[in-house]
Amino acid sequence: MKKIKQTLIVAFSALALTSTSLRASSHMDAPLITLDPAANTTDVYAFVSQINGVKYLTAALAVYPFEEPGVGPNKYNFDDRVTYAINLATGNDVKTGNTTVSYSFTFNTSYKNTNTIAQSYLGPVNNVDDANQNLTQRYTVQKAAGKAKTTLLQDALVPPNNQGLVTRFYNQGDNGENRAKEGVAASNLLDKYTAQTVYTTPQGYYVFAGQRDDGFYADIQSIFDLDFTFSGPNKPFDSQGGFNVHTIVLSIPLSDIPGGANQVVGVWASTSRAQTTVLSNGKSPKENGPLIQVGRQGNPLFCEALVAIVDKDLYNRTNPTVDDATFKKYALNPELATILGLPQNLRTNRTDLAGIFIPDLIKVDPSTAPARLAGGTNPSAAPNDAGFNRLSIFGGDVLTSSIQAGFGNGTIPGGWPNGRRFGDDVLDIAVLALESDLRTSPPTIAAGASTADVDRVNHNDIGYNKVFPYSATPLNGRNHGHH
Repeated sequence: MKKIKQTLIVAFSALALTSTSLRASSHMDAPLITLDPAANTTDVYAFVSQINGVKYLTAALAVYPFEEPGVGPNKYNFDDRVTYAINLATGNDVKTGNTTVSYSFTFNTSYKNTNTIAQSYLGPVNNVDDANQNLTQRYTVQKAAGKAKTTLLQDALVPPNNQGLVTRFYNQGDNGENRAKEGVAASNLLDKYTAQTVYTTPQGYYVFAGQRDDGFYADIQSIFDLDFTFSGPNKPFDSQGGFNVHTIVLSIPLSDIPGGANQVVGVWASTSRAQTTVLSNGKSPKENGPLIQVGRQGNPLFCEALVAIVDKDLYNRTNPTVDDATFKKYALNPELATILGLPQNLRTNRTDLAGIFIPDLIKVDPSTAPARLAGGTNPSAAPNDAGFNRLSIFGGDVLTSSIQAGFGNGTIPGGWPNGRRFGDDVLDIAVLALESDLRTSPPTIAAGASTADVDRVNHNDIGYNKVFPYSATPLNGRNHGHH
């Protein structure tokens, strides 16, 4: 272990005890939710963005893990019977885990022709919902703040999945034989399908929902193979490389967030189903009763790697309000620290980790400038913003807050643990946090933190967009690989 620059140590410690989230995910966090992929949350993102000079809090929820590109005849979709929600906590609610504002997304699926085996496409799709897009999904977005409910958007279109030849505009050179297009740095360069399904509301929100590349990258296989050296002839290996997910992205004007920009905001996501489903021969299922939460996500590493099997399903059914009483013990005495072979002093009474995980919200400081964004590593991809570092604070990528002392003079992380951006190397950051002791004064930071490459997977398999909806183009079913 070694000490890093004093200002960084103090800042990381201060933020860790008041906010943050360790972000890593195998996408298979609890037993029951793995049986319900359409409601299974994979990742949540939250960061400060800017569009046309206006600052936003951008939040994203991805669901449906391990979508193999190009499947058929049935394909992956949002589930009409699931309510997807992005939840915000502001003011005192950040400490208690209560929800201040919730944004719900509900979907409706229709077909142009059901007397065909061509379930999704009747021919090449030249525009979203044209005559050749047989299956179309539309959605509604509602905002709930206390008892007040507002419909922000109705009948918004979901773009088609990236099949290949029939969805050529997703792919390089508008050729369905080619790999998916890399991320871009200007909205007018977005592929046609994505551009046609980016919506703005009268209140100034930006909204998108559709299939995207899985933006999380890490060698999860080695972790659950108990190979913490991440070695072998087939390594490094990005366990999520080559797969898509379905992603909802919402950019919320800071002026529409209770309390505005001068506060830390907590973000978490949930999925819910009707209390009962009635099945009968020859008839469609009937949904009855109130909505019941079946999944939630704030810090995926918490449920996945810290919460014991006996409580994993309970975690998904409960809200962050119970975290202090029910789940804090798992943060205080993380079994993962023992599995990783960490020293005894890092295995018990981890009040620093409890400060990170309890309640289980991603915390974002909207008082800063917009977050630096990741692009990609391929020559055709938009480059990373100047100063972006996948290790965030550990790599010197910082922002200045007007509401937190942070590292000193308001300096706080540019990414995790100040929210989470597409491109943050969350596995490496999470391991470094576990190996560091933020209870000491000054805190002891893991050796080699500034250049860490824990699992040797240090970039996504496709470049991200640096404009809304930020997530990367869905991979082509006709031309993709698994890494």
